Amino acid sequence: MSKVYFSTWMGELINNLNKPEEEWEQSAYNLPAQYDSHRESKAFIGWDGVALFDKDVDVIRLAMEYAAQYQEYSEACGRCAPGRWGGRILYDMLDKIARGEGSVADMDHLKEIGKSMQATSKCEIGKTVPNPILDLMTHFEDEFMACINEKKPSKHYNAQVGYIAKITAPCTDACPAHVDIPAYIEGVRDLRFDDSLMATRQTMPLAHTCGRVCPHPCEEACRRTNLDEPISIMALKRLGADYETDHGFGFFHPMEKKADTGKRVAVVGAGPAGLTTAYYLAAEGIAVDVYEELPVLGGEVTVGVPEYRMPWDKYAKDIECVRDMGVNFIMNHRVSKDDMRRFESEYDATMIASGTRISKKVYCENERPEITGYWGAIDFLDRVNLCEKFGYKLTPEQRKEYAIDNEYVDLRGKTLACVGGGFTSMDVVRCAIRAGAKKVIMLYRRDEKTIIRNTTYEEYHEAVEEGVEFIFHSAVAKIVDEDNVLKKLIVDRYELVPDPNGGRPQLEKIEGASFELEVDYLIPAVSQSADLKFLPEEWELEMTSWATLKTNGKDYMTSRKGIFASGDCEYGPMTIVNAVGQAKRAASVMARYVQTGEITLSDEEIMEDHLRKLKVYNKKEKITGWLPGLPRQHSEILPVDERRDNNKEVNLGFTQEEALSEAERCMRCYYIAMIAT
Repeated sequence: MSKVYFSTWMGELINNLNKPEEEWEQSAYNLPAQYDSHRESKAFIGWDGVALFDKDVDVIRLAMEYAAQYQEYSEACGRCAPGRWGGRILYDMLDKIARGEGSVADMDHLKEIGKSMQATSKCEIGKTVPNPILDLMTHFEDEFMACINEKKPSKHYNAQVGYIAKITAPCTDACPAHVDIPAYIEGVRDLRFDDSLMATRQTMPLAHTCGRVCPHPCEEACRRTNLDEPISIMALKRLGADYETDHGFGFFHPMEKKADTGKRVAVVGAGPAGLTTAYYLAAEGIAVDVYEELPVLGGEVTVGVPEYRMPWDKYAKDIECVRDMGVNFIMNHRVSKDDMRRFESEYDATMIASGTRISKKVYCENERPEITGYWGAIDFLDRVNLCEKFGYKLTPEQRKEYAIDNEYVDLRGKTLACVGGGFTSMDVVRCAIRAGAKKVIMLYRRDEKTIIRNTTYEEYHEAVEEGVEFIFHSAVAKIVDEDNVLKKLIVDRYELVPDPNGGRPQLEKIEGASFELEVDYLIPAVSQSADLKFLPEEWELEMTSWATLKTNGKDYMTSRKGIFASGDCEYGPMTIVNAVGQAKRAASVMARYVQTGEITLSDEEIMEDHLRKLKVYNKKEKITGWLPGLPRQHSEILPVDERRDNNKEVNLGFTQEEALSEAERCMRCYYIAMIAT
């Protein structure tokens, strides 16, 4: 709920003109009445209407300044006359009226041009820019006519008023890294893969990676969904990166590295969050040292994400792109408490991006790590990937611990059960198939729809194709061992029971439905926790209830000045793109902090937060003006009999023809939002 003076946002007409403030009707929408902690908003204007929070807003200048943003951002595709010229005409005529030189004919022309843009523009920015302007002209016609008839400037035409604008799109807003998705799709459409890649790297350096292993929440917010099917956004992202790599070009950095500032930052962890932090800080001319405990770079994507999903040579290119920005890596270095104390004195700031590398328990009866066959998911994936990608063999001690006869993870003749329902558990079971396991079972408390929502449709169905057996609404009740060797599991069955009060259905155990499952291995992959023993006790850093580092989720500084956190160790296990998005924001804040000693957000970041609350994507919107039924392209998948016993990449990506066809489906749904302060 928002207190407004006047609003047409999302078709909700609220008119409190001439009413005392205590009688104002409130908007149902989360409109940005407060811009930041020290500035109130006077007005908000955007693609779906306008909201005034202050009686004294100059609505004519507001409309004019909004039209000016169309020229500033120049995101119209230029493929139609209304989009090419309409916005310029809107601005020129509104400026003419605002400075007291307009006529009644100008008002008529403005309405005509605005309606023509709404009806005939090819891209959404051209269609939507006139919306709030026409609303203002309709509901505040008297103010427009006063300027025309009295030949006087609008009331604040010459005043100092702050107008802060941001261009967005539903897909961009839904992306945790706020990637300019329409721009990189347009680069593909125009066969400018370099431009496509640079659009991605503006906010995400790991283009190879997030073009392959992203859960693509952007596709759930694609407006094309309201017409037929969403754009295959993730599959288009990898094209620019693959183009750069496959042709042996240098790195297409979207920015030029700034001159050395003399400032230094330490980063703990070389996973996605650490790499992202380092890339954008280095671009700002800040010296960055990244400390990594493992003998390889890349964090959990390297040692946790299998080769068949994320080929190491591709991820290595993302890492080298970060190194190319001048980042210094120190490997095989487990950061200690003394290191952290030293970092605080030797560096201008420190980023903790150490991830979550401790597998959590299933919490069942007789769960003991010393049981042979009980194997944490993180350690299991480490052993698989370090061997497959880097040739690290199992030591004699490890072979004994894991009951494996070979120098690699060999599960031939074995039955493996994994408990979980996310990406880590999916990686475990699919790796187990490739390790030759006789039978692989996933036990999951909830249903098929939930596991798809937690991962992706493709990931789940590829696992089913490969032979993974899923037992839903189940949980391990007890581990049965003989002389500390795992023999079987007692598994309870559950059912969803509707809430008679209409609330969320609850899982309840089905009495008498428990069963035994003979297994050689149990891999708990229910979640991970952070190992933060390297933090000095005397710092007393504030923690979350999940035993991760607490920040306010906006600037990513911890409770200790100069110590930042991002990624899994801040929020708990998350997706790669979430970690990248956090780290990009944190790097931006840190770049200002090391120069000024102050924590601030940029207008771009403040606007991102407002738009996220406001919800850019409207799933109920009816899409018109576009040809429906254009089929979504699907990239070629390696046949199951060619992939289940090896680590060849499963998703082969688009051909050029498929990529062009899919890029043409994009409706370029750019929107402009602006706040007057």
